[in-house]
Amino acid sequence: MRILILGGTRFLGRVLAEEALRRDHNMVTFNRGRAGGDVPGVAPDRGDRTSERDLAALATRGDWDAVIDTSGMTTAMVEASTHALADAVARYVFVSTVNVYQGWPTVPLTDDSPVREYTPIGPAGESDADEYGRLKAGCEQAVTSVYGQRGTLLRPSVILGPHEYVGRLPWWLSRLQAGGRVLAPGDPEWPIQPIDVRDVAAFALNVVEQDLAGSYNLAAPIGHSTFGAFLGACRQVTGSSAELVWVDDAFLREHGVPEWVGLPLWRDYPGTWHVDASRAQQAGLRCRPLEETVADTWQWLRGGAMVSSERSAELGISREREAEILAAWDTQEEAVS
Repeated sequence: MRILILGGTRFLGRVLAEEALRRDHNMVTFNRGRAGGDVPGVAPDRGDRTSERDLAALATRGDWDAVIDTSGMTTAMVEASTHALADAVARYVFVSTVNVYQGWPTVPLTDDSPVREYTPIGPAGESDADEYGRLKAGCEQAVTSVYGQRGTLLRPSVILGPHEYVGRLPWWLSRLQAGGRVLAPGDPEWPIQPIDVRDVAAFALNVVEQDLAGSYNLAAPIGHSTFGAFLGACRQVTGSSAELVWVDDAFLREHGVPEWVGLPLWRDYPGTWHVDASRAQQAGLRCRPLEETVADTWQWLRGGAMVSSERSAELGISREREAEILAAWDTQEEAVS
């Protein structure tokens, strides 16, 4: 099949290109060539997806069996690409997010949970996460309004694995490798369900090969792993002797640790790790053990990989702040005992 990827040099886009080549597809990636490097064997097509002229020129180089859009972040951006490629692409696969749901992360989700209403301007005081979800909802609307049943929406939860530039798993691997007493958030038995980037890529290509329409949540099965198993795997692969000190959620909030970013992946809302991906599983989604994701990401990092982005710079707390919180926790525990 002839497949176009909008993106194709970073994380999911890169892994998608690698997997498509492994399946002997004819691959073209469309990007500016500024972030990451081209996957060997892929035909790169240089251009800016915000340029009407570049998109029009790209469309003349079709036809494609499918386009997989891994880089559409704003409604205007996706509207431009959907219209430009409407006659050059048979199926438009858009990588969205579970943030499009009204209830994420506060309530459990299914494939049929209500989606946010898109408005060009958000309400006063809108959080970054809510803005992200609102804009992605607009992107989805752009796809379905042009492609109808020729459009497919993929809504992943947290994606981890090799080439992750956001840095959530790399942060924990680095912290466990450093050793000492490690601030571990909440309950070690708290279920989590991040999905490996390679499993997302494999499913996206299955969608193309099987010509599947509709929307699909992408997450590991509910209860797939626990936070304790996750950090235990990080400690094991790094050969660390670190001591995990589990501190309860309320204490962390009282001490100003920001959820999700202060200690990456920590958020105790009931819907954070309760994303039902039954529809994708019935369509062939398979998820590898989280321990495999951890081990392969560590191997990638040891090969000299660099994790650098605006988002990665916001992750984590300093060792000094960690020590302060642990000292306060020790004092409270001693008083209780």
